[in-house]
Amino acid sequence: MKTTSQFQIMTETPVPALISRLALPAITSMMITNIYNMADTAFIGTLGNSASGAVGIVFGLMALIQSIGFLFGQGSGSIISRSLGKKDETNASTIASMGFFFSFCLGLLFTIFGLIFLQPLIMFLGSTETIAPYAKCYGIFILATAPFLASSFTLNNILRFEGKAFFGMIGLSSGAILNIAGDALFIFVFKMGITGAGLSTAISMTVSFGILISSFLRRKTICKISIKNLRFNSDHAKKALDIIFTGSPSLFRQGLSSIATIVLNQQAAYWGLAAVNNADAAVAAMSIVNRIFFFIFSISVGVGQGYQPVCGFNYGAQKTKRLRQAFWFTTILAQALMLFSGAIVFIFAPHIVRLFRDDALVAKLAAYSLRVHCIGILFLPLGMTIDMTMQSTGRKIQGILVSSFRSGIIFIPVILIMGHLRGLYGILESQPVTFMISLLPSGLFGLNYFRYLKKIDSIKNY
Repeated sequence: MKTTSQFQIMTETPVPALISRLALPAITSMMITNIYNMADTAFIGTLGNSASGAVGIVFGLMALIQSIGFLFGQGSGSIISRSLGKKDETNASTIASMGFFFSFCLGLLFTIFGLIFLQPLIMFLGSTETIAPYAKCYGIFILATAPFLASSFTLNNILRFEGKAFFGMIGLSSGAILNIAGDALFIFVFKMGITGAGLSTAISMTVSFGILISSFLRRKTICKISIKNLRFNSDHAKKALDIIFTGSPSLFRQGLSSIATIVLNQQAAYWGLAAVNNADAAVAAMSIVNRIFFFIFSISVGVGQGYQPVCGFNYGAQKTKRLRQAFWFTTILAQALMLFSGAIVFIFAPHIVRLFRDDALVAKLAAYSLRVHCIGILFLPLGMTIDMTMQSTGRKIQGILVSSFRSGIIFIPVILIMGHLRGLYGILESQPVTFMISLLPSGLFGLNYFRYLKKIDSIKNY
C-alpha cells in the first residue's frame, strides 16, 4: 500500500506542485548546509589569510569524499526511482542496501589511506607551505569521519529519489546547524582555532549520519537497508556495476570538480604571487567566492533535486509527457531563481565579501570574481537539468559527458588558458567562462534526448 500510494503521488500529482513540494526540503537543507559553509569560512577568516586558504584546500578534500557518496547515492537513487515507478520494491531495497554499504566501506578506505598520506595529500590539493599546517589540522577531522560523510550523502540521495526529501532535509540541516554552533563554541569560547572548526565538523557529520540512517531503521521509508539484502552472486555483481555506471556522472562531476579546484588553487597561488606578491590572499579570495557561489547555486540544485525523483518515477512508468513537462518547469524555475539571487549578490558583492575576510586585497579580488560569477551563473540551469535528466533516466554515457563538461573537461583547460591570457584576473574569471562555453555541448545532448523521447511516444501511440 505504501508503494502504491507513493507511485500515485509521483505519477499523478500536478507537476509544478509535485516538484515544488519535493524541491522545498532539498533547497532548505542545501541552503542551511551552505550557510554553515559560509559561517565556517567567516569564523576561520578571523584567524588570518592562511587559515582562510585552508578552507579552500579542505573544501577540495571534502569534495573528493562527497564524490563517493554521490556516486553510490545518485547511482542507486536513479535505479530506485525507476524501480518504484515499475512497482518493484524488492529491487529498490536491494539497490539501496548495496549503495549504502559500498559508500561506507569506500569512505573507510579513504580514511585509512588519507591519514597515512596526509602531508602529500594536502600539498597535492594546492596548499602552500604557510597554509599546510592549518589545512592538516582541519583535514584530519574530515578524514576521520569520511565513512559518515560519504554514506550520509548516499542516504540523502536515496531518500530524495524515493520521494522522501523531508527526511533528508532533517538529517543534513540538523548537522549544519549543530556545526555552526560548534564552530562558535570551539573557536571563540574554547580558543581552539582551526582545530575547533575541524572537531565541530566531525561531530556534526556523525550526528547527521545518525539522523539519516534512523529514517531507514525506523521503517519510515519504502526501501529497506539491510546486510541481508546483499548476495555474492552474478546477479548482484551486475546490480553493483549498474549502480556504479549510473552514478558515474556524479563521480566524474565531483571528481573532476575536485581536480579543477586543485588546479584553481595552484594557479591562484602562482598568479597571485606573480601579480600581487601574495599567494595566500589569492587562494583565500577563491575560497570565499566558491563558498558564496555554491550558496547561490544550491537554490538551483535544490530545484533540480526535486525534479530528479519525478523524472525517474515517470520514466519508469513510461509517462514521457510528464517528464518533458517536469523538465521545462524545472529549468524555467531554476533560471528565474538564479536571475533574482544573482542580481542581489552582484549589487552587494563587496559588502558580502567583507563579512568573510576584512582584508583589502582579498576583498578586492573576491568581489570582482563574485560579480563575474553572478553573470556566468545564468548559463547553468539548462545544463544542470539536462545533466540530471540523463542520470535519472539511466543514460550513462551521455550523463558522464554532460556532467564532465563544466566540471573539468572544459574547466581545467580554461583555467590554464585564462591564466596565461589575463594572469590572476583570468583565474578569477575562468569558472564563469566555463559555464558559458559548456552550455552548447550540453544543449546538443539535451536536444538529442528529446528526439529519443519522441520516438518512444511514436512507438507507444502506434
